[in-house]
Amino acid sequence: MENLPNISPFQGRFEEIDALMAEPDFFQDQRRAARLSREHQKLNRLLEAHARLIEVEGELAEHRAIIDDPESEEAFAALAKEEAPALEEQLEALRQEILNAMIPPDTSDSRNTVMEIRAGTGGEEAGLFAGDLYRMYCRFVENRGWKIEPLGASESESGGFKQVVFLVTGDEAYKSLKFESGVHRVQRIPVTETNGRIHTSAATVAVLPEAEEVDVQIDPNDLDISVCRASGPGGQSVNTTDSAVQITHLPTNLTVTCADERSQLKNKNKALKVLRARLLKRKEEEERAKYAADRKSQVGSGDRSERIRTYNFPQSRITDHRIGFSMHSLPQFMDGEIGELLSALQAADREAKINDILNPTGHG
Repeated sequence: MENLPNISPFQGRFEEIDALMAEPDFFQDQRRAARLSREHQKLNRLLEAHARLIEVEGELAEHRAIIDDPESEEAFAALAKEEAPALEEQLEALRQEILNAMIPPDTSDSRNTVMEIRAGTGGEEAGLFAGDLYRMYCRFVENRGWKIEPLGASESESGGFKQVVFLVTGDEAYKSLKFESGVHRVQRIPVTETNGRIHTSAATVAVLPEAEEVDVQIDPNDLDISVCRASGPGGQSVNTTDSAVQITHLPTNLTVTCADERSQLKNKNKALKVLRARLLKRKEEEERAKYAADRKSQVGSGDRSERIRTYNFPQSRITDHRIGFSMHSLPQFMDGEIGELLSALQAADREAKINDILNPTGHG
């Protein structure tokens, strides 16, 4: 079939799941049964679309034969010529549907997501920008009807954030936000600038799928847990008990700190939630490491030159450098209206994955 990969592996997988679903103990593991049932439905839609495509291809071939046959009746040939474009459109639509269905699913797309924003280069202005990004995502989440749960924050002297971590709960939150990972660069006149000069600074964003306990097994013996007294910006005491919790995962040396709550137990649970998300992300990245597109780390060092996006306030322009996409509505964007850009990033990712399907030799 023209410009379509081999469908037989999908047919084989469908038959394999079909056999599993017929086993008497299939529904004993409800989670596995639900996952395989969803995959079975998706494969069934793919195979049905493929069957329709074969039918339409046959119809189109018949119409072209009539059009090209000099002995065809004139009225018959004219009718075939009139109907052919609609069949061609239907054929292309089915082809796109099949290619989209062939894209390997990201099992994390349906999860909630943990987001971390850190001030990068640029001093206090970077901290202020980190705060602006946090408010931008909060507005976006509110507009979607989702929820945000703070997981930890370290405020800067000027009122921004050195770091802020939060959980986004909503339908396919990770799928919507996963391309926000990277260095975000801002160009503007800081409120602290007296001479009106434009400064460039940066903040890093990491987007992690929320992990459940069954996804990441953490041995309590691998954790170094310490507690201390929480403090606010400038050393101001915000707590009178030793409630801040710091957890270090010894095998990976990942460290998480949480001081949001007055309860030591609540802070520990929140810190563990962030740690699980980071460990799951690390696990997923290791599994995908053989693909060149996934070899780079999420956020780099926070240097301005590694930016994925630039927020140019004097020109009211947002530019995403990965896909060359620009918008000139910065105030609305910073107010949470980021859906158009997120959709463009998802579309570009889908096109890249389809290209990988059609050109599988691209992976080494």
